[in-house]
Amino acid sequence: MDFRPCIDIHNGKVKQIVGSSLTDKNDYAKENFVSDKDVSYFAKLYKDNNLFGGHIIILNHKTSSYYEEDKKQTINALKTFPNGLMVGGGINLSNAKEFINYGASHVVVTSFAFSDGNINLNNIKELVSIIGKEKLVLDLSCRFKNDGYYIMTDRWQKFTNIKINEENINFLSSFCDEFMIHAIDSEGKNSGIEENLIKELSLYSSNKITYAGGISSLEDIKKIKYISNGKMDITIGSSLDIFGGKLNFYDVIKECKE
Repeated sequence: MDFRPCIDIHNGKVKQIVGSSLTDKNDYAKENFVSDKDVSYFAKLYKDNNLFGGHIIILNHKTSSYYEEDKKQTINALKTFPNGLMVGGGINLSNAKEFINYGASHVVVTSFAFSDGNINLNNIKELVSIIGKEKLVLDLSCRFKNDGYYIMTDRWQKFTNIKINEENINFLSSFCDEFMIHAIDSEGKNSGIEENLIKELSLYSSNKITYAGGISSLEDIKKIKYISNGKMDITIGSSLDIFGGKLNFYDVIKECKE
């Protein structure tokens, strides 16, 4: 199990938010934590601790007045930790290669890969032709509805018709290097992990999966390690002490390595 750290940037600030609260209207999100340090500070922290495979997520829409500041800080962070961080948030054909050229190891894509509630295979194939399968991470962040977990898009605001199941994950795995999956209803709430989702994801042996959502203790990490037999990676946000939480950053690194 690897610890894959995160940096979420919103309105020009490194933040931890309640994921389900994010909306484009007035660039609003319910905040758990706002840092007085910039993105590059966290990029250096992760570099100094040899934590590859973390991600920067730009939470503002590209039409937001804050987007250019978010992007500027993201680029500075990539220069601080070249090939150590992924970038997500508004990734498309026009900017994916740009972020790779600035030093992103991968780009993370959600909304661009799905249209009208379904998989947009043409968009995915075009993106792969530009950056390569090995540089693409598909974000299958999801919420539970009726009979299972369904992928959400547009900064987690819209349900798709795509269920998290073996058929869909195996199909998508042929177009990307990894999956990132946030349990949206638990994201930013320190409410504990969604074990049913983790059990479902642990059935698959295709691409690497990083889970996020509700991890608030070392016991949660141990539980994920046990359920997934150590093959699932994790990311943690607002529970970490570096983001105002109680979970010690270095204890998390140690627990994941053991």
